[in-house]
Amino acid sequence: MTITLYKTNDNSDTLYNSELDETYHSRNGAVEESLYVFLKQGFELASTQKQKIKVLEIGFGTGLNTILTAQKAAEMNAMCEYVALETNPLDIGLIERLNYHQFLKPEFVPIFKRMHQCGWDTWQNINPYFNLYKANTGVHQFKHNQLFDVVYFDAFGPDKQPEMWTADVFANVYAHLNSGGIFVTYSAKGEVKRTLKNIGFDVARLPGPPRKRHMLRAIKP
Repeated sequence: MTITLYKTNDNSDTLYNSELDETYHSRNGAVEESLYVFLKQGFELASTQKQKIKVLEIGFGTGLNTILTAQKAAEMNAMCEYVALETNPLDIGLIERLNYHQFLKPEFVPIFKRMHQCGWDTWQNINPYFNLYKANTGVHQFKHNQLFDVVYFDAFGPDKQPEMWTADVFANVYAHLNSGGIFVTYSAKGEVKRTLKNIGFDVARLPGPPRKRHMLRAIKP
């Protein structure tokens, strides 16, 4: 397997996984996708209801969603507890080549590196607004003693990693959400929508990020 840099259409970097023939983010724009799908439709919506928001991310990957959420939490004076799952952590040398510093406030550039260097399976205080727990485990095995307000479902696509988009996985996610909890994903596939509905979510197909037609947001009743 080879992982290489890939420049997306908003000039932000992502990574390309040769084994899956898949990029870690939308080729249409990595930062634009993250800000729109996960922050605007997930985190920011939850923040209108609560001042302390608990986020579960399926797929820590490059850490882009994580650092953008930390930055947004500070901007909004909102507390965030953030659990990120990842079974294949990336090499820090590769992370340091990403150009995300161009899209972050200067004070968050060293924080991004520290997020990748800090330990796994333990809580880390990132700043006064953000606590991070990186779990070196998959969603199939994941169990946690708290419920979440938002789930960022950012696994590789259903065509590339179908085992991540099953009813069993979504049922485990559902069980870890508070009532009124928000599930967001870039995928808008009909099969994904139907599976989420069958689990019990109220599902909406929303307009997608720039240059993409749709995405899905689901709410636990």
